[in-house]
Amino acid sequence: MAGIGIQLNKIFNKHTVATSIYGIGFSLTYTIAPLFTVIGCLLGMYKVLGFERVAYFEREIFSCRLLYIFVFSLLTTAPFNSVLSKYQTDKIYEQKYEDIRPCIYVGTITTLTFSSLLAIPFCIYALVVGEINPYYIFTAFMGYLGFTLTLSTMVYNSVLKQYKKICLYFLVSMGLTFLLSMIFRFVIRLSISYSMLLALTIGFLLIASLELSNVLRYFPAGSHKYMEVTGYYRIYWKLIASNFLYALGLFAHNFVFWTRPGHLVVADTFVCNQPYDMASFLAVITNISAGVFFLSKVEMHFQERYREYMEAIIGGKLETIEKTKRRMFQVLSSLILSLAYQQFIVTVIIYFMARVFLPIWGFSGLIMEIYPQLALGYYIAFLMYSELLFLYYFEDLKGSLINCLIFALVSIIGSILTANLSAIWYGLGFTISSFFAFTFSYFRLRWLEKNIDSHVFCRGSIFN
Repeated sequence: MAGIGIQLNKIFNKHTVATSIYGIGFSLTYTIAPLFTVIGCLLGMYKVLGFERVAYFEREIFSCRLLYIFVFSLLTTAPFNSVLSKYQTDKIYEQKYEDIRPCIYVGTITTLTFSSLLAIPFCIYALVVGEINPYYIFTAFMGYLGFTLTLSTMVYNSVLKQYKKICLYFLVSMGLTFLLSMIFRFVIRLSISYSMLLALTIGFLLIASLELSNVLRYFPAGSHKYMEVTGYYRIYWKLIASNFLYALGLFAHNFVFWTRPGHLVVADTFVCNQPYDMASFLAVITNISAGVFFLSKVEMHFQERYREYMEAIIGGKLETIEKTKRRMFQVLSSLILSLAYQQFIVTVIIYFMARVFLPIWGFSGLIMEIYPQLALGYYIAFLMYSELLFLYYFEDLKGSLINCLIFALVSIIGSILTANLSAIWYGLGFTISSFFAFTFSYFRLRWLEKNIDSHVFCRGSIFN
């Protein structure tokens, strides 16, 4: 992310209102723009193709398929992305660029295999029990693999600071997706829901192909050290587990409510809880700017202090090491407080806007009862994730694993308990899990501050 950090420093150092607004827009564009491009494309297809006229059964099948594609793609890519990103970063640091291609190949095969092992039994079940058309199932399966590959290849491009290209790929592909959906519907005369599904599948596969071809162009040579990549899975299994548990914690409360009264079963196959799932989505959107704030603050402030400390360890005096260490943790503490303060303001503003405008747009009833508690839960969860990333900075894999284990387990247990309460408290279990994980990671960082010397020197290695 250093490329964005350098650009942000150039922008904000001018200290004018115009450049501040531009800097915020720059951060938004290269962090959450891909997500909103997909959302914008979906909304456009809904409106132009007349999705509201689709029969209820067909509409619910499409909505559930889309939900499953997004949720389970994130779950299956999360465990491996962090390890693959670390391997690529290590090899770039060591200037062993020929080892990157094996990482890409092994990572792609691993992710697609793991994703397929999860999806194929479900597809067979949908075909046999749900009696859903085979071509519909195959298209949804390919869309799922396409989005999975999109998330996987996005990691390699992010390490290379290819943020502009990532945004361009999403923009072009989603534009093409929108055009294809109209061709499929109005020219070929496919059904509305299948036109949208097929167009999205092609769009996701196109994004993945563009991202993959872009990163392969940077590394034309390959060393064929495939076993070295798989060795990273063994060495950094805690990193794999912690990322999976974090992703599981984000969705586990939804899974719990998929089994509670009021859930919906479509074609004896797809299970969801529409009010709770929609409230969760709105809560995520309410707090998604936390990623923007974290990116800008870390890249503009913490990264430099972190680098100074690493350089002091390599060849500095004891006095220099102590001085840079104090500066680094002072910046870390101030960043967490500043992030909590700024995101709180944004969350409150968006929340009150949502309470005013969402009922006008048709979001009311149970959704708006569940939404406030989940908005608070995701606010804390995203703050916790910023602390988790700092644990990754210091390679505290044990601390990060415990943190994510707390998050996932309390999310499941808490949601089971709070599901018996009134709707306004449905999200309390998730909020409690976020708070417990946030508290643990905060004190874990404090422990690292006191024990950073033994954490670094007794291991015989420094952080990358």
